[in-house]
Amino acid sequence: MTSIDAPTSTIPDEPGATRAAKAQLSVRGIGASYRKRPAIRNVSLDFKPRTVTALIGPSGCGKTTLLRCLNRIHEVTRGATVEGVVELEGQNIYAPGVDPVAVRRRIGMVFQRPNPFPTMSILDNVVAGLRLVGECRTRSAKLEVAERTLRLAALWDEVKDKLDRSGLSLSGGQQQRLCIARALATEPEVLLMDEPASALDPISTAKIEDLMTTLAERYAIIVVTHNMQQAARVSQETAFMLAGEEAVGELIEFGPTAELFTRPKDRRTEDYITGRFG
Repeated sequence: MTSIDAPTSTIPDEPGATRAAKAQLSVRGIGASYRKRPAIRNVSLDFKPRTVTALIGPSGCGKTTLLRCLNRIHEVTRGATVEGVVELEGQNIYAPGVDPVAVRRRIGMVFQRPNPFPTMSILDNVVAGLRLVGECRTRSAKLEVAERTLRLAALWDEVKDKLDRSGLSLSGGQQQRLCIARALATEPEVLLMDEPASALDPISTAKIEDLMTTLAERYAIIVVTHNMQQAARVSQETAFMLAGEEAVGELIEFGPTAELFTRPKDRRTEDYITGRFG
């Protein structure tokens, strides 16, 4: 397999600093199935760099399936298939010969429930993705990456004196920020987040939302959420998905969050955001 070409520039250290190669993810005609049963079809939209895009819609409309297609996690499920094109900076991540591991390094993912590796320390959890590809073998290298990414995840000050403890020793909110740091350690350009705060208490949820706002200064963030208030607070653009009578998810409306929530173009969007269904 060949890897998808990464940009020559690296993530800048200063928030708001410019990069020669900006993250840009384009989706064209994506459809996905599980064991030949369609889950989503004909989804096309663009995700802008340094922008939080929310995916909203009722349960079963394909939000998470779409998210999983964006970094080739979907195909890991037995019997799962994808059609269409997903381009990262003009390169189709589904082109023949493209290495899915290389794709996932550039398009990181944070799942709904915190999932630190239970047998690993906080330090080793952060660098797990880098060690998988043969990097970050020495303790000094691990510490350098850990401090950088744990600071980005607003967790460094809370764990810097206990890096050798198990990741499971942390609270739920801290575990989720640890998983965010782990995703950031590979220096992705896009960060996918599947309801990252749904299992957390209100205080931890607020920290995750603040973190998304800060990280959007560096990354394109795509977040699945059922929380309309959360989507309005953290995102600049929103995509509304809905499953029809055939139970296949489709994109109904996509645009700036403020416009979609106050002046939706589709009646179905208005009905959903005003609570008439879903």
